[in-house]
Amino acid sequence: MDRKKVLIVDDERSARKELIFLLKPFPEINVVGEADNIDDAVSIIINKKPDIVFLDIQLTGENGFDLLKRVAVDFKVIFITAFNNYAIRAFDVNAADYLLKPVDPARLEISLKKLFNKSENNYSGVKKFNYSDSIYVKLNNHTAKFVELSTIVVITSVGNYSKLKTADNQNYLVLKTLKQWEKDLPSDYFIRIHRSTIVNIKYVTKIETYSDIYHTAYLQKIDEPFEISRECFKNIRNKSL
Repeated sequence: MDRKKVLIVDDERSARKELIFLLKPFPEINVVGEADNIDDAVSIIINKKPDIVFLDIQLTGENGFDLLKRVAVDFKVIFITAFNNYAIRAFDVNAADYLLKPVDPARLEISLKKLFNKSENNYSGVKKFNYSDSIYVKLNNHTAKFVELSTIVVITSVGNYSKLKTADNQNYLVLKTLKQWEKDLPSDYFIRIHRSTIVNIKYVTKIETYSDIYHTAYLQKIDEPFEISRECFKNIRNKSL
């Protein structure tokens, strides 16, 4: 069996030991290290190259998110937090999941099965984003930041990735398909206008019609219009009125 190497980063020794205990029933898991600070975590990641990192958000004098700025994130992240469900649910479009403290064994099992692609259809841990949520996106292998969902103007498809363009004219490349975005985003604000485009209707300034089958949408902060497919035209017109 190809076991997944796991690193646990938490400044509470009791929390680390409890999680190690909870992971014992899973033969797919091999805990290769634990750390109570970011420096030690970076060293273990470089040397052990874990597949999964359980990462506490609030470390003593540090922020767990800072770890992701210091290493090439080619592992899956499962956040651990004492924050409430509403505050954390949209933290990261790249993270595998998050767990609330104290870690519930049943919730941990759901998270791991999702990670192992064994029960995606049964997973219901992360709810649809709220328009007021922020998401945590990687800028590159070494830096990442929070992006307010309400500032996203348009999302376009780039293969298995998607490009976010925000109101401050920034672009972010995210490993997430438009189909996944469409499922997660609040439909009152975000609408798919084409197989390659999702727009935030709050930024739609004008819709032009050139024929019965060709329409375009103009968005704030963007000079070039986006094509609207015939199937999507009625939906965006109704939402924009």
